[in-house]
Amino acid sequence: MASDTSAPAPAPTPYRQIRAHYDTHTITVYQAYSAAIAIPAVAQQKLNASPAYSLDRMTWIKPSWAWMLYRSRYSYKDDRQAHILALKLTHEAFESLLRCAVLSDDPGLVGKQRGQRDQQGKRVKDGSGKVRERTASVRVQWDPERSVRLERLGYRSIQIGVPGGSKLDWADGIVEIEDVTERARRLKKVLDEDVDGKLRLEELIETGLVPVEKEYVVDEEMREILGMDVADKK
Repeated sequence: MASDTSAPAPAPTPYRQIRAHYDTHTITVYQAYSAAIAIPAVAQQKLNASPAYSLDRMTWIKPSWAWMLYRSRYSYKDDRQAHILALKLTHEAFESLLRCAVLSDDPGLVGKQRGQRDQQGKRVKDGSGKVRERTASVRVQWDPERSVRLERLGYRSIQIGVPGGSKLDWADGIVEIEDVTERARRLKKVLDEDVDGKLRLEELIETGLVPVEKEYVVDEEMREILGMDVADKK
């Protein structure tokens, strides 16, 4: 009998996992802004370079390129999301946000993450049951991940909400700001022309229109804070 030489099926992607484009020093996250905010930000390499950038408004950043495409509809959704910025953060700045995060909309963990005091913005319990001062109210949401064709996938993607007026110096950890809007629009054009859906993800990565994203590993304490070990409740 001939032996089976077929490759084993790849392991399924965990329900909650941080996936990102990163190197040894930085991790890339995305956010979409209006031209009034994005153009000065790129020119001066400062997110708050424009007076149009509100320091009192929560900023949601996401490591997933596909989720950013979905959220902004490849930058065509509206004028407020017409420019997609890639923000390169140091690992230290990124992880400092995660370590003081609380889950925002997870009914499975709401009992652990919130309490009556939390409604007044004072104290909160993390996933381990420890009470922590809610000093910055960084929020984490796990939303359905998307493909680059904006199809809903069966696992989750992390979003990180940095509150307005935050005392965290997270923006000081931004080492580069790049406008990647044209990359998103070229990708949409390529996908629209691929009417038979034959283009594989690997081919899109080779063109540079899709970044290589891999698991960003965090320690057990952070996994508890982020509620990463929750199973799919379908």
